[in-house]
Amino acid sequence: MNTTVNAVLFKSKTLSNGAHPLMIRICQNNKKKYKSLGISIHAQYWDFEKNKPKRNCPNKEQIINLINDKIKEYSEQIIEFKSINKEFTVTTLVEKVNHITVFKTVHQLFETHIQKLKEERRTGYALSFNQLFNSLLEYNGHLDISFSDIDVLWLKHYESWLRLSKGITDNTIAIRMRTLRALYNVAINEKFVKAEHYPFKTYRVSKLAQETLKRSINKSDIGAIINYKTNHEYTIFSIDLFLFSYLSGGINFVDLANLKPNNIINNQLVYTRKKTKKLIKIPLQPKALELITKYRNSDNPYLFPIFSTFHKSDQQKANRVHKVITKVNKYLKEVGKELNIPITLTTYVARHSYATVLKRSGVATSIISESLGHSSEKVTQIYLDSFENSQIDEAMKNLL
Repeated sequence: MNTTVNAVLFKSKTLSNGAHPLMIRICQNNKKKYKSLGISIHAQYWDFEKNKPKRNCPNKEQIINLINDKIKEYSEQIIEFKSINKEFTVTTLVEKVNHITVFKTVHQLFETHIQKLKEERRTGYALSFNQLFNSLLEYNGHLDISFSDIDVLWLKHYESWLRLSKGITDNTIAIRMRTLRALYNVAINEKFVKAEHYPFKTYRVSKLAQETLKRSINKSDIGAIINYKTNHEYTIFSIDLFLFSYLSGGINFVDLANLKPNNIINNQLVYTRKKTKKLIKIPLQPKALELITKYRNSDNPYLFPIFSTFHKSDQQKANRVHKVITKVNKYLKEVGKELNIPITLTTYVARHSYATVLKRSGVATSIISESLGHSSEKVTQIYLDSFENSQIDEAMKNLL
């Protein structure tokens, strides 16, 4: 199936000024399709044998560049179709190439992408895009702009505004910029902007990265938290959730909230992490089993009283997690201050402490990594899966 693409001056149509439209002609199996290049030329300036402007044609170089660029687009698309053995017609080829002309504003893509994430039940990720969306609206006043308007200078001004006007730290700015970069890549993939406008080749998000503040505590601090005496019911609940996370592979709050009895298999905690979709298998320590027994209620399908039968939709669950974790962290912070723990105590400290306590106890980094951030978390879990359960059991005995 041979397909040819060339430029022609369409003499069958004469405009009011006597010129003819310049067209791209695609031929395949005796079928032809014409696509206007948006300009017209008088016949006296066109070489009909070579199908190109004559030497004396006004704006000759610009016209040649326009022709070459468009022919290149069609040629590259033909190669892409052939590389995957995809059948195509002149019509589907033209539609595919000219999809680049579809325009969608930054505002519109934000809305459709956030909705898509919600439909995929990626509520937390959708929330990140929604936070960025609101921040950009506050900064720019509106987002009825094209992605090509977001250039390096625009990004630098937004960065300065976040830092100077909003008092936001570099790490948080980096998160905002990574989210915006992700949306820009979606825009490129969906042909709403050309890759040549991509500003993140020059504007480096990595320059914003700072060394993360210490988020872990040692075994003696863990012991002090366990032995903390109080009659306040919610403080006790907050400490118990912190301890369960610490003893259960640093399980994060969202996954902990979603745990049900069927997540306990042969004294192991088995669940799929919501954020990474990774299957996690962690031996349950005796104290962790005690906590499960303490909070287990036959009227509630969940192991811990964070969700109930009332919380059905993803949005209801997201709202509930936000409400509970805020309250839990409030009481953990108070406990930490009273115990003179050197950092602000939160549920996330349990996650980091799980890793660092094992590392300081001499556990090999191949079994558990000190860092449980986005970049290394998957690697850590792959290592955990590759070892015998007995090795993980032995390692986790170092937690208390």
